[in-house]
Amino acid sequence: MNKLIYKGPLNSLSFGNVSYNLLKAMFKKGMDVALFPIGKIDVSSFGEEQDDFKKWLEEAGKQRYAKLDRDIPTLQMWHLNGSEHRVSSRQILYTFYELDEPTHAEQKLASFQDKVVFSSSYAASKFENAHSSPLGFDESFHKTNKTYMPNKIHFGLMGKFEKRKHTEKIIQSWIKKYGNNYNYQLTCCITNPFFKKEQMESTIANITQGKRYGNINFLPFLPQNAQVNDFLNSIDIDLGGMSGAEGWNLPSFNATCLGKWSVVLNASSHKDWATNENSILVEPNGTEPVYDNIFFHQGSEFNQGNIHTFDTDEFIAAMEKAETKCKINNKEGEKLKQTFTYENTLNKILE
Repeated sequence: MNKLIYKGPLNSLSFGNVSYNLLKAMFKKGMDVALFPIGKIDVSSFGEEQDDFKKWLEEAGKQRYAKLDRDIPTLQMWHLNGSEHRVSSRQILYTFYELDEPTHAEQKLASFQDKVVFSSSYAASKFENAHSSPLGFDESFHKTNKTYMPNKIHFGLMGKFEKRKHTEKIIQSWIKKYGNNYNYQLTCCITNPFFKKEQMESTIANITQGKRYGNINFLPFLPQNAQVNDFLNSIDIDLGGMSGAEGWNLPSFNATCLGKWSVVLNASSHKDWATNENSILVEPNGTEPVYDNIFFHQGSEFNQGNIHTFDTDEFIAAMEKAETKCKINNKEGEKLKQTFTYENTLNKILE
């Protein structure tokens, strides 16, 4: 398959990053692509690119209608909700699913595709006739070899604030163990781009229950991949892996690939890449409804179901275990870079 119509977002959010890396894989394969972007194109997050890929990307967008043919298959990278809009007669949908109870609408939209591929085997197991193709390591991330906090153990939490991700519970558990102990630092990058500034400030105040902790720092949203790379290099232990439901969990996966130790809830998509050898695993102790009346509304046609939960004391014990490993490079984690590549992702989607 050398000719392809590609439909997906190109921006600084997770979907945009995945799109960008899939397009780079297409470029490396020498594919002839017609690019139909979803939303406004913003590639400023990705830094300077090689001129030939930049030219190829521009050509794919500018010449999309000239290249359009109903018999050329479309690869759409998007949510199930909205995937019914086709560009050509055949469509492969590459998508993400995090919960455990697909709705009738979600099942119907998945069956509507000529082929539906999810980012995790967990998600694919919830749908009929579905496939999975894991995400790859973004090669723009690399070790900086800088010294950040040599006299502290530095924990990091990256991912937009959501109930689904257990953001509040993770931070409050960390406070219970390490709050105002200056041998430890927690840096949080949890700004939700869909929140207004005042809403985000109120959310942080609720998380800390109005108290001040001198060893917790909250960063704004980091729009540049170079900034994210610096953040991931600065930490010793990643806590974003304690999310209750994920389509893949790029921040924790990338941190692990960079040789960091992640504390990971052994559930959903995490089971595709996190092991006892490359992560500190915490077993879930049950499930709870995902509904938060912000992003997840009970009774909606989409995003219904449950997330995995964890015991606070078991999580604290896992952080203590991570302390004993965090100054040692995670060699097993670094091996993930060889197994999980976007070339492999693309090949499996198109096979």
